[in-house]
Amino acid sequence: MTGPRYTPLALSLPATVPFVGPETQERARGVPFTARLGANENIFGPSPRAVAAMAQAAAEIWKYGDAENHDLRLALAAHHGVQPENIMVGEGIDGLLGYLVRLLIGQGDAVVTSLGAYPTFNYHVSGYGGVIHTVPYKDDREDYGALFAKAAEVDAKIVYLANPDNPMGSWHKGADIAAALDRLPAGCLLLLDEAYVECAPEGTAAPISADDARVIRMRTFSKAYGMAGARAGYALGHPELISAFNKVRNHFGMNRAAQAGALAALLDQEWLAHIAGQIEAARGRIAEIAAANGLSALPSATNFVAIDCGGDGAFAKAVLESLVDQGIFVRMPFAAPQNRCIRVSCGPEAELDAFAAALPRALEAARRAG
Repeated sequence: MTGPRYTPLALSLPATVPFVGPETQERARGVPFTARLGANENIFGPSPRAVAAMAQAAAEIWKYGDAENHDLRLALAAHHGVQPENIMVGEGIDGLLGYLVRLLIGQGDAVVTSLGAYPTFNYHVSGYGGVIHTVPYKDDREDYGALFAKAAEVDAKIVYLANPDNPMGSWHKGADIAAALDRLPAGCLLLLDEAYVECAPEGTAAPISADDARVIRMRTFSKAYGMAGARAGYALGHPELISAFNKVRNHFGMNRAAQAGALAALLDQEWLAHIAGQIEAARGRIAEIAAANGLSALPSATNFVAIDCGGDGAFAKAVLESLVDQGIFVRMPFAAPQNRCIRVSCGPEAELDAFAAALPRALEAARRAG
């Protein structure tokens, strides 16, 4: 037989991706969605300065981007009060997760995460032959105490913790996570995913030094900054670990438009504050819609809200499927008991109006099906 000779690891992996995107579902349905409320994008949009900067940079998109992301790294360092050596820019947090796992995880190495937490991390771990150990959520929040204890039990090389959390929107005080670091076993790295921290209350960001070798923190321009499609994210960490990314990263992974847009967005903190206000208002509206239908919205520190549908995962899935049939794109957690919920992204009034109109019909359809 001719053809490529796959590794045993590659042959053992399913041909799958972590998410089925809305475009895939639209092609299957044959019509576009009325409301795109499932991808956790910032539907309110990025800073007009970022849009202008990307448009200007697009005229020279034929050029590779700066392989060192020099200007953006310097601006990020100044913004966080750290050194440029503490910053690594990459193709969103997803891309940086892949590089980190490639650096640290080999065949059989243990990692720890929460059951039902952001699945892309697991996707990378499996792709490099790592072994995933999970602990359950506690009161719909990731349980960092249990995560650290499991890491000691299995000799984990990485613990993944998102604060705020996706998919539940819950969060911990950053100071509490920092105080618990002494329980992190020696030789284990805490991967702290702070993708939604700009949406969260003051004090959610963990007060951890960028030079603390026990922790790497990841941030993104995809959420509050409204640049999901640009694929721009960054890591904050000890210079030795940050430097190691240069061994494995795609040095031209960031295009010029994304670099320019991220820099302009970072420098427009007034727009970021404006968006934070819109997100907060939309969270309130989603909670009102849930309550009007006899449901409860979980407290959220993100740009989405998890709504408890009041049943099990099968019931929530039936609600979701009816919403999708009505042209409302939403998602749901995939692990019990969190899968009793659907997850609705914050958005403008028109899209939330469409969701409000569709939800009663979806609940009725799910009750009939049950």
